[in-house]
Amino acid sequence: MIDLHTGLGWFLIVSNAAVGLWALAAQYVELLRLRAMWWAIGVAQMSVFAVAIVGVLLANEDGRVLDDFHALYGFTAIVAVGILYSYRTSPFIRDKQYLLYGCGSLFIMGLGIRALFLDGG
Repeated sequence: MIDLHTGLGWFLIVSNAAVGLWALAAQYVELLRLRAMWWAIGVAQMSVFAVAIVGVLLANEDGRVLDDFHALYGFTAIVAVGILYSYRTSPFIRDKQYLLYGCGSLFIMGLGIRALFLDGG
């Protein structure tokens, strides 16, 4: 189960890095504004929930001690996904959606990196 959690963590990091860079580039290059980008962002950000679910299952095992900062970074990533989703239709962000999701995805990637390397990766 720990290998699944680590593997999903790496998927979270790599996928959010990729879609973050894609979205940032799409802010300036209209040819990159594809429907597939939004699907990829959805998959990358849903990976946050997959990692969290496996993490909760691991934390409930007998004798396992959960590092408080590891949990903090994980739950912060969940909150970040919610905040990004809530701002997507805001009038003041309408022309900056690509920047919002680009920076947001890179932020989630950073949270994943920090959580992964708290306990030696």
